[in-house]
Amino acid sequence: MTDQADQKARARRAAFARRKTAKSIEHDDAACGHLLEVLRTDVGKPVAGYMPIRTEVDPRPAMAAMARTGPVGVPVIEAADTPLRFRRWTPDSEMIDGPFGAKVPVSGSWITPAVLIVPLLAFDRSGARLGYGGGFYDRTLALLRQTAPALAVGFAFSAQEADALPTEPTDERLDMVVTEAGVIRF
Repeated sequence: MTDQADQKARARRAAFARRKTAKSIEHDDAACGHLLEVLRTDVGKPVAGYMPIRTEVDPRPAMAAMARTGPVGVPVIEAADTPLRFRRWTPDSEMIDGPFGAKVPVSGSWITPAVLIVPLLAFDRSGARLGYGGGFYDRTLALLRQTAPALAVGFAFSAQEADALPTEPTDERLDMVVTEAGVIRF
């Protein structure tokens, strides 16, 4: 394992532990309230959320509210080392298990999001994000940002903040992070 990979592995272990400790319904509700405030500035634009796994903060209440005003999609992993695609989602969508345990809609149109709610393990004040290591969001954001602005909104608990994260040139930066404590803009 390279030094960079070892640093990221240690950072992931520490972030998992912090997130597990921070997980609570109260924190989810507070974070969703702040997320909805942020998303209301982009009403009508296509939004991509995610189906939470493990101890991730749950964006579905905010996604459901946004689905009443414009298209909302969730990520679909089609293959390793490829960008994500986003299938349209509503609270009534029929869902099945997708790769890595996240639910995906059985059917629906594909959308190209202008705003992405991005799950994460850790973030820092430079806008760096540490994910699970598959690079899906980095590839997706890089591709989307080649053709149009794409707002990357990290969604996390405040306990997931790190002093500094190891980064690589292929790591895409977040534009902001929303937590139960408020919004951090970069």
